[in-house]
Amino acid sequence: MSTANAARQKSGIVLFLFVTFATAWASWGVAILLGGPAMSPPTVIPYLLGAFGPMFGAIVIRLRRAVRRQPAPAHSVRLPLIGLLWTPVLLAVAAATVVGGALIAQQLGGPPVSLNSALTLVQMSGGPLTFVAVMLVVGPLSEEFGWRGTLHPRLRGRMGRLLTGLLLGVIWSIWHLPLFFITGTVQNAFGMFTLSGLTYLLSVIPMALLAGYGYDRAGVLGAVAIHFGGNATMSLVGVTELLPQALIVGVQAVVALLLLAVHRERKEVTTPEPAHRHPVPA
Repeated sequence: MSTANAARQKSGIVLFLFVTFATAWASWGVAILLGGPAMSPPTVIPYLLGAFGPMFGAIVIRLRRAVRRQPAPAHSVRLPLIGLLWTPVLLAVAAATVVGGALIAQQLGGPPVSLNSALTLVQMSGGPLTFVAVMLVVGPLSEEFGWRGTLHPRLRGRMGRLLTGLLLGVIWSIWHLPLFFITGTVQNAFGMFTLSGLTYLLSVIPMALLAGYGYDRAGVLGAVAIHFGGNATMSLVGVTELLPQALIVGVQAVVALLLLAVHRERKEVTTPEPAHRHPVPA
């Protein structure tokens, strides 16, 4: 990477993070001051607005790139047709890591995995369509165009896939911190200064690795599938205790590392310069 490209990538990363954190944390700060439950008026407005922080960051970066007429980062993944085939597979993988961890916890004396609790949650959400719509918009769609579609390829221009996933996971985890202070959120229910709260913050890292793998396979759509599969299944399974929570983190970490280990790097195709048989006159 040339010095100019490296400087451009770095400035893009800094600008994206500034916009993402500023818009999300400012919105969630208002939600905290209002003090009501996350999904109740008027708190719901700044709460949901904050979830779109990464989307705002992505929009700013793309507008700047368009104005400057700059090319997309080298590691950007456009949606390939095969990505449409990968999407249900990635969705299933994410869901399986959650169910697998919860079932292992059940065998070790943890809470049982019940289909009845999942059906009750869907009914309380207003039905399957409403549940899917909410779980898809709040998180996967509001975040992935930013985290994976914008930040991921820029970090990949500076480091490998594993380090990119780990660093993005730490950043993503820190970004969630204000949610611990908003009543009615999963984070608030766990509590920041508890083992469950710490486990939640750690759980974001293997999810970042999985979502990064999904992005490499199927672009933003693949990352959305991973994010949605993980979040929706966690809600349906009703993970509230430390044992299943920790085991799900472990299963996701193992699966993510295995997938990254077997997934080959995409090779960029370059056109070699033609060799001249005779000297070209000046």
